[in-house]
Amino acid sequence: MPHRPVLPHFPVTRKPGPGAEPAAVPAVPAHSAVVVGGGISGLIAARDLARRGFAVTLLEAGASVGGCVGTHSVAGLTLDSGAESFATRSRAVPDLIGELGLSDAVVQPNRVGAWLQLSGEDTAAAAQPMPQSGLLGIPADPRAPEIVRAIGRAGAARAALDRILPVGALARKESASLGEVVRARMGDAVLRRLVAPVVGGVYSSDPDVLDVDSVAPGLRAAIAKHGSLSAAVASMRAAAPAGSAVAGLAGGMGRLSSALEEDLAALGVKVDTGVTVEAVERDGDGWIVSAAGRTLSAHALVMATDGPTAVDLLAGTVPELAAARPGPGPGVALVTLVVDQPDLDAHPRGTGVLVAEDVEAVEAKALTHATAKWQWLADSTGPGTHVLRLSYGRALSAAAAAAAQAAQAAPGPVDREDADLFAQALTDASVLLQVPLGVDDVVGWDVVRWVGALPSAAVGHRDRVAAVRTAVDAVPGLEVVGAWLAGTGLAAVTADTRARVAGLAEQLEGL
Repeated sequence: MPHRPVLPHFPVTRKPGPGAEPAAVPAVPAHSAVVVGGGISGLIAARDLARRGFAVTLLEAGASVGGCVGTHSVAGLTLDSGAESFATRSRAVPDLIGELGLSDAVVQPNRVGAWLQLSGEDTAAAAQPMPQSGLLGIPADPRAPEIVRAIGRAGAARAALDRILPVGALARKESASLGEVVRARMGDAVLRRLVAPVVGGVYSSDPDVLDVDSVAPGLRAAIAKHGSLSAAVASMRAAAPAGSAVAGLAGGMGRLSSALEEDLAALGVKVDTGVTVEAVERDGDGWIVSAAGRTLSAHALVMATDGPTAVDLLAGTVPELAAARPGPGPGVALVTLVVDQPDLDAHPRGTGVLVAEDVEAVEAKALTHATAKWQWLADSTGPGTHVLRLSYGRALSAAAAAAAQAAQAAPGPVDREDADLFAQALTDASVLLQVPLGVDDVVGWDVVRWVGALPSAAVGHRDRVAAVRTAVDAVPGLEVVGAWLAGTGLAAVTADTRARVAGLAEQLEGL
């Protein structure tokens, strides 16, 4: 590959902004806490406890903190290695960003929006802009022209029956999958060509796997109230705050983790990385944590790890958790390409592409054209140079998994070699963007794998979360946080972690 100049880093220095709150180290901590896990939930938990006067130690098994809200360097650019935006339909993340002095760095994505890649003999003709008037791909009006283009006249006619079909037992069932609800109300075309690509991109999962009450809280109640799925979606859309559904940070979401880490240092929190916790146990009114040949004692323990790790460590103290131990979430591989290709300046597929599962010409489930989506990144690369990120891997329903296993013996995307994924990403990006990309166009590339990082909100997930919460609430000085309980996304994790940690602090402060 010919030599290419290394691109400059975008400045990521943190500037105090309106609403920033200075960290204050308490003189004499009245309580102590150990936080196990240095992902975003662990960082937030440690910060909120320290701000309430706790002496806090955070233990992280990896070499760095931040988890899925981290960064990596590609062609000299500091880029997000996981989350690259946050939902704005709650105040959870904006409020935290304000406290950290980063409000001035909040940016909106390009409003041109993403595209859908649907199946069809002509790949280019089967791509279209993503309909904007829906929820998780479910249309509020299945007769809208853009919906008819995506699912066909027959599919639209079937979907329109939703308005007259009786609600029946669907709203009263104890649990149901998202796929079951959409299929029953609007038919298979809406499910396959609209909903599946969206939830594949957001949750790396099949709609038939996902618990509708976990990924779309309130949807079934709205169906019962309004009499149809389309009316329920319309009502939920109308109730949502105006404006873009997501936002980001100039310089990348990794700045959030860095700002939290800086605040922990200012608050006197002890952060130990490369430390694997081996055991936790109750000790009178407190906790003993064993890790790396040493023991720590504390009044409070916050488990901010993945679900299986949290359950395994707590099983001896809270045996009721064993029955609620989650399976591993789907493995995901993210391939980032920095390419020199001026033909992409036209943003041929908007901010990226969500791919229907039955598109045979493409293996990726989604492509983000990052320099088209974020102006700050385009400014840092200049014309002609583009950042593309392709995502591979999704959780399948039992039937789909069996079919996939029977059809091929090839390893899943997370298990494939980096070079193989790189070659596949070049092929997929060329098809999705309709611009040929070759090895000589690549300035730099990287593969990041997240194994089990995304929670699998399978059917019955809400009941399992309730069981975990009940068991944990019965143990003084204990809290368990993280995406496996709160749900996918920074907004959900941030709001849940702060609420749970506030309850823990109030419990101990009242003793």
